[in-house]
Amino acid sequence: MRTRRLTAEEVRARAPQLLELQHQAYAVEAELIGDDRIPPLHETESDLVSAGLEWLACVDENQQITGAVGYVIEDDVIDLDRLMVSPAHHRRGLGRALVREVVSLAPRTVVATGRDNAPARALYESLGFVHQSDVEPIPGLWISRYSRSRV
Repeated sequence: MRTRRLTAEEVRARAPQLLELQHQAYAVEAELIGDDRIPPLHETESDLVSAGLEWLACVDENQQITGAVGYVIEDDVIDLDRLMVSPAHHRRGLGRALVREVVSLAPRTVVATGRDNAPARALYESLGFVHQSDVEPIPGLWISRYSRSRV
């Protein structure tokens, strides 16, 4: 499996595959946190393409995307907008590899995840992210915000 950046054209062409992966990954998070109101869980292909994200993906030998991270870099800060790994590929280090590659692109990275998503929180904390706050963007839906500065 290899990791590579997707061009804007590839994102458009592979939007159905990315969206399916996104829905699968966020369905797992929804189950973990007990709430299915996570915005990426309800996006359309058009929403995904128009989000304006850069994409880094893990692609298998059959050219299938097994994991991806969407992010934005602004003022030397990476906003890790979404991390998604196919449930069939969980616990294989794909998420870790994707995050490690993205955090190397700028001095500071921020990310948010469901407050009750213990696996994601453990991943970010193991990679040096520090918990900043918990917020409730939608009544009853809690997220934890993290930040990491490159050493």
